[in-house]
Amino acid sequence: MGTQSPGHGLGRKRLGAARIVFFVVAAAGPLYAIAGGVSATYAVTGSIGVPLSFVLLAPVLALFGVGYAAMSRYITNAGAFYPSVAHGIGRSAGTAVAYVTVLAYSSIQTGVFGLFGLSVSTWLNTTFGAALPWWPIALLTVLVVGAGGVLRIDLDAKVLGVALGLEVAVLVVLDIGMFSHPAGGGVSLVPLAPSSLFTAGVGAVFAFSIAVFLGFEGAATYGEECRDPRRTVGRATFVAIGLTAVLYIASSLGMAVATGPDHIVERAGAEGPGLLFGLGAQYVGSAFAGTAYVLFLTSQGAALLSLHNAVARYFFALGREGLLPEGFSRTSKRTGAPIGGSLVQTVIGIAVVAVFALAGRDPFTDLFTWTGVTASTGVTIIMIAVSLSVVGFFRRRPGRETWWRRLGAPVLAAVTLTAILVLIIVHFDVLLGPAGALPLLRWGLPGLLVLAGLAGFLRAEALRTRRPDVYAGIGGPLREEADEPALEAR
Repeated sequence: MGTQSPGHGLGRKRLGAARIVFFVVAAAGPLYAIAGGVSATYAVTGSIGVPLSFVLLAPVLALFGVGYAAMSRYITNAGAFYPSVAHGIGRSAGTAVAYVTVLAYSSIQTGVFGLFGLSVSTWLNTTFGAALPWWPIALLTVLVVGAGGVLRIDLDAKVLGVALGLEVAVLVVLDIGMFSHPAGGGVSLVPLAPSSLFTAGVGAVFAFSIAVFLGFEGAATYGEECRDPRRTVGRATFVAIGLTAVLYIASSLGMAVATGPDHIVERAGAEGPGLLFGLGAQYVGSAFAGTAYVLFLTSQGAALLSLHNAVARYFFALGREGLLPEGFSRTSKRTGAPIGGSLVQTVIGIAVVAVFALAGRDPFTDLFTWTGVTASTGVTIIMIAVSLSVVGFFRRRPGRETWWRRLGAPVLAAVTLTAILVLIIVHFDVLLGPAGALPLLRWGLPGLLVLAGLAGFLRAEALRTRRPDVYAGIGGPLREEADEPALEAR
């Protein structure tokens, strides 16, 4: 595969708002998020207030999106988060966030490889009687997704769009079936009561719920490749939040309604991802449930491809600006895809899957859960930093945006997200299940995020001293500086 110099950049003007929505919502993987993530949330936390957590989180994420979209009008960079922090707080802080971002997104993708390997293994055994371990399936999937990462991005978007449409259709049918057959003969709204959510372990519920939402915030990653980044990124972000929120609230509530609020935790623990499809077979038909399970597999595949594309672009941006080796920023001459970052993420996927396989760890309760909660914690930290960056960025540019966009919404987002982060850290042991009793995991996993941030900060400080020209370029240029060179002088 041919490559071009880092300066040539990514493929340009190939994506509109709809295609970016395909990528970011596919990263959330609605069908696998509900069948796997929501079931796990019920089972691990023991809380029946999961639907209410989505009701409360959606406005918080929308508040974050207000400031995030406002900054996207001035910053168009494949690094998405860290350029915002670099220009809003400082270049060293931005580099710290960049390293945390790479760790968080790389973690969740490698975790989904484990879930996918297990899901395919279960399907092969149930359908054909073939007993195949999860790990060779996962390793093969790593290679396939890595190949997809260097294809034309618009072709990938078409595939993800079809997969996402089928997922939404399946979920709508399943939700209708579950609400049409409520346990006890009447639809119970107990899961939406505050008393159902705000109990011991509420932080664990929010951590799982944020992990389920993970992906919506990735719209800015594709800013350099969309037709009109000033408008497209913001629109895609809000559409992604709205669509996933509706799906998650309806489906999580539907599961509780169909099983009965008093039984949802027990059944989720016993049946896991199979709960949703078992309810589908019972109320919609076994043939439809079988088809839905196949889409459950394709949902994970779509999420893997979308997450891979996002992580590859983070690597590209960091390599381009000298924060990682230059080879990370190499792009394909033919497709414009970030081939360097794609190959790096593929190697990471192979290494992580191999380590867990050799150690005999469970792909769901260990690999998927540990990486998922690490990612959700990291993304919460990142969103707090970005929200504060919005305030700092527009403080130096008064009059550029409305008060709500530059101060009101970002401050509210930072405060609420900080409260959620505190709850997550306090209840981190609950997130890990039985492994939460091990101090190495209880404090080691969030500690990795701290170490990543510290490594990024020290890297930037070293550049400040040794290569000030590279340090000055962290975060890239602002759109306003390109369009209005004299602005800063005025």
